[in-house]
Amino acid sequence: MSSTTFSGPVTSTNGFIGTLTGNIAGSGSITHATTSAINATATATAAQVATGYITSTSAAATTLTLPTGTLLGAALGAVQGTVFDLYIDNTAGASTVTVAVAVNGILSTGATDTAGSFGDLTIAAGATGIGRYTLMFSSATAYVFTRTA
Repeated sequence: MSSTTFSGPVTSTNGFIGTLTGNIAGSGSITHATTSAINATATATAAQVATGYITSTSAAATTLTLPTGTLLGAALGAVQGTVFDLYIDNTAGASTVTVAVAVNGILSTGATDTAGSFGDLTIAAGATGIGRYTLMFSSATAYVFTRTA
């Protein structure tokens, strides 16, 4: 068995781990170099979602609609099997953020069957107001959406 040393980020295009976004800060952690702020009801652009981290500091209830599968797939260079994590941070907000999926964004079976957890599309304001969602692409233009934390 041989030993290999790597320096810098390592990705695989062979079906194991796709291209990572953000900076790997240590074992099991990712630091998002850029974030997007959405502080009022709006449809997020594909570029905003592609940062992987959206913040909201709104005092009013906010609905964040995700871009279409076609737009988001193009921004991420997605193909069938692409998996992308999206964090929505409402810790500095004063009201709930609700996530809505757009055309070709489909709630997963887990999200539909267990609406109170995997299908929870609301992020409370305050200290516990962070949600992680996983988008799994079934094609270059369609994704399945699930809350994973």
